[in-house]
Amino acid sequence: MNAVVHAPTEVRRARYAVAAVFAVHGAVTGSFATRVPWIQDHASVGAGQLGFALAFTAFGASCSMPLAGRITHQLGSRTALRVLIALWTLSLTLPALAPNLPTLCLAMFVYGAAAGMADVAMNALGVEVEHRLGKSIMSGLHGMWSVGALIGSAGGTLAAHLDADGRVHHTLAAVVLTVLGVLACRWVLDLRPTQDEEPPPRFALPPRSALLIGAVGFCAVFAEGASLDWSAVYLEDHIGSSAGLAAACTTGFMLTMAVARLVGDAVVDRFGAVRTVRAGGVLAALGGLLVVVAGGPAVAMTGFGLMGLGIAVVVPLCFAAAGRSGPNPSLAIAGVATITYTSGLIAPSLIGGVAQLTSLMVSFVVVTALACGLVVFAGVLRGGERKRAEVGRPAARVPDPRS
Repeated sequence: MNAVVHAPTEVRRARYAVAAVFAVHGAVTGSFATRVPWIQDHASVGAGQLGFALAFTAFGASCSMPLAGRITHQLGSRTALRVLIALWTLSLTLPALAPNLPTLCLAMFVYGAAAGMADVAMNALGVEVEHRLGKSIMSGLHGMWSVGALIGSAGGTLAAHLDADGRVHHTLAAVVLTVLGVLACRWVLDLRPTQDEEPPPRFALPPRSALLIGAVGFCAVFAEGASLDWSAVYLEDHIGSSAGLAAACTTGFMLTMAVARLVGDAVVDRFGAVRTVRAGGVLAALGGLLVVVAGGPAVAMTGFGLMGLGIAVVVPLCFAAAGRSGPNPSLAIAGVATITYTSGLIAPSLIGGVAQLTSLMVSFVVVTALACGLVVFAGVLRGGERKRAEVGRPAARVPDPRS
């Protein structure tokens, strides 16, 4: 990338712009998740068929993520993000239009592919802005994603309450979010390759460093997916709580993660990535233990809250570490993103499978064990942490975000 030195005010403005893009990305996810029952009814598919179709989301994301670097190389980071975020927001309209299982699978594949490319692009730009600011911002950016998801889900809940047609709801949401996303991209950093710079490969295996960092993210996302999809079921079926209290537990978990991410950057700057993740792993493991031994809703809800608090900043720190782990940041970020997407995909089904063979309590023993992995493997984030000390001063050559 061209060695352009940006003014501090321009970098700060780019930080807020990327944060807005993260919020838009999350709002699409929240809007979609709340209307899944409507989409299921419209496509006339059963629970098993719906699960099969949803699996195409992760498949599409995994296939498309390595392409983000190639697109940025050709278009530049600002134009690339503008195009990819627009593709993502507009793809929200597709699932609600699907009349049957085959078209729903195709829609979910495109939806996932757009999500994956935009995800890599915005995280790579976030890492670049963090590098130039010389302080942690990735946790806050992912916190904005959570805020956007909450706003999108609130809008979707209202639309569902009004019994609005999913096609109309998602079309209106897509138009509004596309405008907001494209406008926000106006102020992100515009980084372009040098004339002699080789374009990144269309597809390539992630570097070894990304696999190790991705393993840490895998543990966190597994706990997140299990808690989001199964916390309400755990309280209602295993603890015997009311449906309202069970739903409140899931909402509380999401809010805990959002708040922790928004304040997490200050913690990371104070204690460093490794110690923050290790402390988070301890909190998540303690929360999992409380869930396992809980005899009442208060203890279980406290446990889920501690898990949310413990894992909240792990994935942002994994993306930040991947972006500094080698000469090809976008490839490393795509590798970490693929692993975390896979974890989020298999967690709910694996929890259900273990529960079917044993019990739901045993399933969360597995979650607790993986949370302990955060304590054990947090050291792989140390390489990116060392490089953080070097940021904040102009470099002879701007790192290529390849996003």
